[in-house]
Amino acid sequence: MIGRYAPSPTGELHLGNLRTALLAWLFARSAGSRFLLRIEDLDPDRSRSRHIATQLGDLHAIGIDWDGDPVRQTERAGAHRAALDRLREEGLLYRCFCSRREVREAASARHGELPEGHYPGTCLALDPAESDRRAAAGEEFALRLRAVCAEVAFDDRLHGERSAIADDVVLRRRDGVVAYNLAVVVDDHDQGVEEVVRGDDLLPATAAQALLCDLLGIPRPSWAHVPLVLGPDGARLAKRHGAITLADLAAEGLTPAHALAWMARTLELAAPAEQVTLADLLARFDPDRLPREPTRFAGVVS
Repeated sequence: MIGRYAPSPTGELHLGNLRTALLAWLFARSAGSRFLLRIEDLDPDRSRSRHIATQLGDLHAIGIDWDGDPVRQTERAGAHRAALDRLREEGLLYRCFCSRREVREAASARHGELPEGHYPGTCLALDPAESDRRAAAGEEFALRLRAVCAEVAFDDRLHGERSAIADDVVLRRRDGVVAYNLAVVVDDHDQGVEEVVRGDDLLPATAAQALLCDLLGIPRPSWAHVPLVLGPDGARLAKRHGAITLADLAAEGLTPAHALAWMARTLELAAPAEQVTLADLLARFDPDRLPREPTRFAGVVS
């Protein structure tokens, strides 16, 4: 099952990111498969080229390798536009003029059977002539998927069979940038990715991505959403939680080997204080025996 890891170059990788990368690598290599790396640099406001070299260096430092050269998502603009055009031609997109504040307020309100946080279709109900008028007047708009509250069933290797309502996700932002949900579906298909291993926080996006696969006529990958690393306060791991990057650990006299040992212990692949190699972890790895609960970070010790 060809796998991949796809970091965004918006900063340094922290230990939670690196643990997810390690798991994606273990899933692929334990199946005797290729492992790819993709740089998801679509966001021009936050992506920085300087972070790419640092991220690749950190992955190498803990022993992760990959097949072929990393692909930058910004190099795939033609394929993204082609998919967007196909969906537009089939009447599956609509303009959304809502601001971020309006989207937040609309998603937080009650809207019948829609799950909390879903976009309720405010601009879907907009008269087509009014939508054309506003667009012609130069008003910025995003393009959303016309999901029509479709209930989508999909399988997850760790979570089992799931069913969820696909949201009317943004597929092209107001600034013209193709959005993550479309780009990731197109890129995974074109790169031949067969199994997507990523953090639990992306599980809610899977229904819309599965639906996009179906609408574009491409096979779905399989998914495995792995538990996250959280800070002591239960929030997602962040700088405020202390030494969470390899550079932070180096400043405390700790090496990438210490970080790898910590990751292995939290995944129940190593004993306390045991130093391990990737070869050790590969020999011990069994996806069915992975912990299902998130890990609370309390620091890395030598």
